[in-house]
Amino acid sequence: MARLKKSRAKLSPAHLSASVVTTLKEEIVYWHYLPDHRLTEDALCKRFKVSRSPIREALRVLTSDGFIKKLPNRSYVVKQYSVEEIEELYEVRLALELYTVERLARKDLPMQDQSELEDLKHTWAALQKESSKKPEEFAILDTLFHDTLARTLGNTSILRTIRTINERLTLFRMLDFESPERAERTCRQHLEILNRIMAKDVTGARHAMQENIESGRNTIQATIKDALARAYRRTT
Repeated sequence: MARLKKSRAKLSPAHLSASVVTTLKEEIVYWHYLPDHRLTEDALCKRFKVSRSPIREALRVLTSDGFIKKLPNRSYVVKQYSVEEIEELYEVRLALELYTVERLARKDLPMQDQSELEDLKHTWAALQKESSKKPEEFAILDTLFHDTLARTLGNTSILRTIRTINERLTLFRMLDFESPERAERTCRQHLEILNRIMAKDVTGARHAMQENIESGRNTIQATIKDALARAYRRTT
């Protein structure tokens, strides 16, 4: 414990703040807190054993990123998304990802990008034959698939927005992939998306991507109920 305190003391306020942001953001994303769970500077200072300065900066960043809300009494509450807000995220994600695959299917991709898509195809072909992946691992790989497509397109604004949306959907992806059927279907859908892009089939690529995203969107109500149940169990 003494060594931990000493190591924390050596860190700059910026590093301390970033550490607090990372921890709290992960806990919020994985629904460790119920909606409107109250956070206070005093409690966070005690928990992380740091002064008010890095805590205030961390709370400012989390507020700016939409993970918490500031109240008039200078306390904060956790912002968990409602069904309607998750639906909106999926709408934005769908629009961006349909544009992404359409542009990729229309482009003459350089050899490096073609090779990256081929590697992605091999990865998902192998996953289709393997049933031992945990939901958490599958969720990470699914996020990486969509991230890679956006990164290959080369539009940094689209990539940044997709990453922000996917961060908030992390737990819903994980819960979704607890179903082996959903995982197997995702493998097929991802391979179809890649095949359509590489065949320069714009319509086919858009249709395959829409089917893939809608499959996750259709489980929103069930996954939010599951997330709430897990959050309640953590607090009891």
